[in-house]
Parts: sequence; structure tokens; C-alpha cells
Amino acid sequence: MMDKQKIKQSIQRFGGAMFTPVLFFAVFGIIVGITAMLKNPLVVGEIANADTTWFKVMDVINVGANAVFKQMPLLFCIGLPVALAKKQSARASLEAFVIYVIFMYFVSTILMYWGPTFGIDFLSEDRTSGLATIAGIKTLDMGIVGALLISGISVYLHNKFFDKELPKYIETFRGSPLVVLIGFVAMLPVAILACIIWPQVQHGIANVQTFLIGSGGVGIWLYTFLERLLIPTGLHHFIYAPFLYDNAVVAGGIKAYWVEHLTEFSTIHDSLRNIFPQGGFALTGMGKMFAPLGISMALYKTALPEKRKKILSILVPVLITAVFTGITEPLEFTFLFVAPVLFLVHAFLSATMAAITFAFGITGDFSLGLIQNATLNWIPLWPTQWQSYLIQIVIGIVFIGIYYVSFKFIIEKMNLKTPGRELTEEAKLYSKDEYRAQKGKETAANPHEILAKNVLVGLGGAENIVDVTNCATRLRVSVIDPKLLKAREYFSEIGAHGLVVNDKAIQVIIGLTVPSVREEFEKII
Repeated sequence: MMDKQKIKQSIQRFGGAMFTPVLFFAVFGIIVGITAMLKNPLVVGEIANADTTWFKVMDVINVGANAVFKQMPLLFCIGLPVALAKKQSARASLEAFVIYVIFMYFVSTILMYWGPTFGIDFLSEDRTSGLATIAGIKTLDMGIVGALLISGISVYLHNKFFDKELPKYIETFRGSPLVVLIGFVAMLPVAILACIIWPQVQHGIANVQTFLIGSGGVGIWLYTFLERLLIPTGLHHFIYAPFLYDNAVVAGGIKAYWVEHLTEFSTIHDSLRNIFPQGGFALTGMGKMFAPLGISMALYKTALPEKRKKILSILVPVLITAVFTGITEPLEFTFLFVAPVLFLVHAFLSATMAAITFAFGITGDFSLGLIQNATLNWIPLWPTQWQSYLIQIVIGIVFIGIYYVSFKFIIEKMNLKTPGRELTEEAKLYSKDEYRAQKGKETAANPHEILAKNVLVGLGGAENIVDVTNCATRLRVSVIDPKLLKAREYFSEIGAHGLVVNDKAIQVIIGLTVPSVREEFEKII
């Protein structure tokens, strides 16, 4: 039996892999938000009437950017192998795409002939039919769950059979052709099982949707609390993904549904909670826009006076990242593992802020930072919802104060050793000497390469590395002997934002440049 550590590590790798396609959504969500705003006559006037050239041009751009949201399953299918394949990830992505297309065609044809047997009307065009069109294929609507399932199978086959030696006379089928051929055989029974099982899952999802929508603020609070609390384990992906990107509460996921109906919503004079109650499950961005300000102020205020300048240099970049992009991990990990009680308070306050915001009738797609939240909500809907948004901002400002007072009180009362409160300089000076020695004359070199080299030194060298992957901000590494790791202070001195050690599963907090650092890291080892 696989030990618990390996199971947890595999789950974390899977969760981190999901960030690969998710990063597209923030970028293209901004484009969709801006063009939706520029198509709205309430914002830009008569130039945006449906029969104008302006409207048509904006619509073309809007539809192009929407392609990312329309083809989310395909993106997840192709993106998963980038992080999970142990070798030749580009080929693994191509294999996953081909196998996924084969699976969808199998399902499509089975339902075309025997749809009623599985409770599916294949000829129906209704959105509640349980069907979807993906890459031009009318098939069972399994959302990203189906894409991740098939991609996961593809990655497994790739890792197991890609380097399989074959007899000389069939050696031409070695590598990707062999993986796809095995995938072809495997997809037929998988497609049959999908037709049997997934319609029942869809029925269950419909019941869950009814329950969650009817649970009001309690459901919003619990959802947001778990989404924050599980960040250290990497399992928070499994909380938010079905809501934001799949069919848990609305067809196609909250993000796609909100973007698709944004123009329509911008013309309705009613409470956002009445217009789109499901958007209450996308209020996690309240804790990303406002909480970091209160947290940073408390960390700075409670730091030793002689260390505040250094702490400020650490806090400013992670604060900007958190507030504007919604990537909060670099900030959260500055205190999470030295003062976990603060993270529990953070999850509690973030959930409470979301529930109170929902109670005031405010919903939408507030799942990330200020840039997306403004372009997808405040700007296009301001003419009809400005009063609600002013209330929302006031709630956020109040919680900045609550965060500051709560964190400052707990840090001082419990004498927590948050950044800047360490009483000795020994570890810092030792680590800085090591860093300078390692860095040498490389200051003009690639900064990602320098950081990768220093991280490798801190992890015990190449011979101590088993495998490496990354999520949006973290370099995830499995090591042979965790005793060879250097002190946490060393990683701070070389430019990392923190270190998470869970037996042999190590996470080095890098920030948004982690893909480049990982690339250099892999070159070295």
C-alpha cells in the first residue's frame, strides 16, 4: 500500500498542476471584462449600440478572449501533463489531447445510438440536457472533471510506457504512438463507464446546487473558510475548482457563467444576490484584496524597530502581488508556519467577510485580486450597482482594521515569532555569508538561474533531489534526506519567500517567477 506521505504528495502535485491553465483565466478575464464594459451603452454611450462598428469590433475581441472560458476542459486536459509528466511534458500534453478527443468521440457516438438507455437525449439542445460541445464535439458534459480524469490516465500511461523498449520491427511505434494506442484501447471501457455513471453524478450535482443556494450565508462562510484553511495542504483546489470552473452551482462554472452574462447583468437594476446568488461562492477575493493590507500593517508594526526596514522590503512586493493579482500565498507563508494560529484567524475572518458581503446583497466574480475584480465587476456594473459596491468597499476597509487589530493583539499577546521579531541575528548572518559565497560573481547572470542554484544548495544538492514540480508560486520538491536541508533563514536570504517542510515533501515559496526558476533548477540537476 502506498504510504500516506506519497498519497498526500501526489494530491499536492495534482493540485499544483491545476494552476497551469488557471493562470490564463485572470489574463483573459481582464480582456473579457474590459470589452464587456466597452460594449455597454450605459458606460460608453450610444457608440456601443449593437449596430455600430465599435460594438462589433469589441464583440470580436470579447469572443476571442472568451475562447479560454469556452474551452476550459481542453485547457485543463492539455495543461495537467505540463506539471505531472516525469519526462517529455510537451509530448505528454499532445498525447493527452489525442486521448481526450478519442474519449469524447467514443462517448458522443455511444450516446447518439444508446442515449435513452443512459437517461440522455442526445438530440436535445437544452443546457440542462447534460451535454456540451467541446472542441466541436457534442459529448457528455463532464466539465473539467472529465478532462482531468482522462488527462490523469494519459499522464499515467505516458510515465509508464513512453520509454518502453519495443522489438526492432515495431520500434517505430515507440514513445507517443504506443502511449496513444494503449490510451485508445483504454478509452472505450472508460467511455462506457462515463455514460453509466456521470448522468447520476449530474443528478447529484443538481441536488447539491439546490442545497448550497438555499444555505445562504452559512454555506458561503463554510465554503470560504475551507478554501482558505486548506491552502497549506494544497487541497484548497478541490474546494474552489468545482464551483468556479465546473458545474457545482451553475452550468459551466461561476467564472464562465458570469462572463457570459456580464452584459446582461450590467443592465439590471436589482440586488446582485437576486440576479446571481451563486456568485456568493466567488467572494473569496474579499480576503485577497483587503486582508493583506491589515496583515502587513500588523506584521510591520509588531516587528522590532531595527528590523522594520528589512521587513518592509519583504512585505511590499508580496502585498502588491496579493492585492492586485489575488495570489496571496507569498504573504500568507511569511507567517503561516511560524504562527499557524494567525492563519486560522485569517481563514475565519476571510470567511466572515465573504458572508457579510453576501448578506448585504453583493455577489459576482470576486475570486481574485483588484485587477480582475474591478474589470469584471466594479467597472462594467458601476452604473447600476455603485451603491452596493460602495458598501462592499466599506466592508473591506472595516476588515482591514479588524485584521490589523486582531493580528497585532495575537502576535504581541502570544509573543509569536513572526518576521522581524526574531531575537538573534546568528542564523541571518550565517545564511547571508553562505548566500554571498554561493552567489560570488554571478550578479550579472540570469537571476532565475542564481536563485535556482542557491535553492539547490539549500535542499542538499542534486543528489538529494527525487523530483521537482511547481504550482503558481511554489517549487515543490521531493528529497531523499530532509536532514540535509539548510535553515529556513537561508532560503529567506537567497530571495525565497519561505520554506514548507513536510517530511520529504518540500515546498520553496518563490512567487510568480517559479516556472522560470523551476526550468533553471531542472537544467542544473
